[in-house]
This record gives sequence, structure tokens and C-alpha cells, in this order.
Amino acid sequence: MNQFMILGYIAVGGAVGACSRYLISELCVLLLGRGFPYGTLTVNVIGSFIMGLLIAAFEAEIMTPEPWRQIIGLGFLGALTTFSTFSMDNVLLMQQGAIFKVGLNILLNVTLSISAAWIGFQLVMKS
Repeated sequence: MNQFMILGYIAVGGAVGACSRYLISELCVLLLGRGFPYGTLTVNVIGSFIMGLLIAAFEAEIMTPEPWRQIIGLGFLGALTTFSTFSMDNVLLMQQGAIFKVGLNILLNVTLSISAAWIGFQLVMKS
């Protein structure tokens, strides 16, 4: 598979994932209101579930990785939520028995990502 085909698969999956994220978030606001980030939580949980299904389907040879890894894994889920990749990384570490690495990965991702968002926000707001 050449690079242009791979990028095309990712782009198509990404477009569907981005639109899905928007629609799911809007539906959550409509049903549940704006008092909590239900949309983000929902896409993160759905994306993580789909990522688990996808990886298991590859491992069990129910699906072939090509082109579905690019379309669903990288494109669709990458645009829907990157949290699904984070979740699957931790599941794989747990399967390897690397519990310390799981804890460290969670701690670093959450604290550094929230800190980076706060710093970026502050940089813009102070300028």
C-alpha cells in the first residue's frame, strides 16, 4: 500500500470521526445539558470501546489490519478521540504485567496534558 493510499484512508476515516464527534457532542448537550462535559466523556468511552474491539479483531484474525487500521484506528478514532489510543496503550501494558508503567502513563498523560492546556490558555490570555 503506497503512502497516498494510506493518507486517503486516514483522511476518509478522520472526516467521519470528526463529524461523529461533533454530532455525538451536540446530542449529549441536547439530552444532558452543558453542566458537565458529557460529550467528551461519551466520545472517549465510545472510542476506547471501539479501539478495544478493533485490536481484538486484529489479534483474533477476524479482520485484517490493512486498510482497517488506517481507516478506523488512525482516521476515525484519531478524529473521534485520541483517548482511545491512550486507553489501549494502558490495556496492552496491563496485559504485559507492567502495572507501574500503567500508573506512570496515566499520571503523566493526565497531569502533563492538563498542565499543557492550562499553560497554553494562560499564554494566550496574558498576551
